[in-house]
Amino acid sequence: MEKSELKVNEKDIVVPGEVLAQGMSYLPSEGTYRKGEDILASRLGLVRIDGKVVKIIPLSGKYLPKKMDVIIGRVTDINFSGWNVETNSAYPAMLSMKDATDDFIRRGADLTRYFDVGDYIVTKIYNVTSQNLIDLTMKGPGLRKIDGGRIVFVSPTKVPRIIGKQGSMVSMIKKATNCNIIVGQNGIVWIKGTNPEDEIDTVDTITKIEQESHMSGLTEAIKKFLESKGRTVVVEEQMQGGNDEL
Repeated sequence: MEKSELKVNEKDIVVPGEVLAQGMSYLPSEGTYRKGEDILASRLGLVRIDGKVVKIIPLSGKYLPKKMDVIIGRVTDINFSGWNVETNSAYPAMLSMKDATDDFIRRGADLTRYFDVGDYIVTKIYNVTSQNLIDLTMKGPGLRKIDGGRIVFVSPTKVPRIIGKQGSMVSMIKKATNCNIIVGQNGIVWIKGTNPEDEIDTVDTITKIEQESHMSGLTEAIKKFLESKGRTVVVEEQMQGGNDEL
């Protein structure tokens, strides 16, 4: 009798060429292919198993959560124990009442007084469980609800280029545009300026970095781009060229 065996678990992260299942009982679906009696992954992604059907949900553009990362998330739901938060990840995230505030919150209290559905928050990942659940906290410097401004989504892989070496790139943009900028490790960026023009120039600059992040001489290219918009740009000595090492 033919032996069929699953080699991975639901929600495992797999790489192209990895064997997911052996035997003809399992069926390949999206992101997988059959080679002989094996089912292999054709892309990086998250395993989904539906009965005997194996498929891969692509992680391209999604954030892989890491403990202690500071990210920007959006509140999507409120339940009796806290808030569900969308983090641009394939995994669910939870902000509990005890990690949201030092206030004592009585049972049945109106949690929208703290965070409501649709609110964006600067938060920190303090744990990623073995079941790939993300635990968040609001206890720490700079962690807060975001008020006003603009939200921009970038590829999480481009975040180091946007921040720059020792924060050099984002610091240069802040000074040139007079905008407050917070770059979440999950690829969500918050921008707030004193007027719409400053915010638009900042968005355009960050978009350009994302598009040209693979190029050398990026710091100089962004400096010229900002200057073309009439911005005064000061590149501090330690910033010169440092960003291009990332």
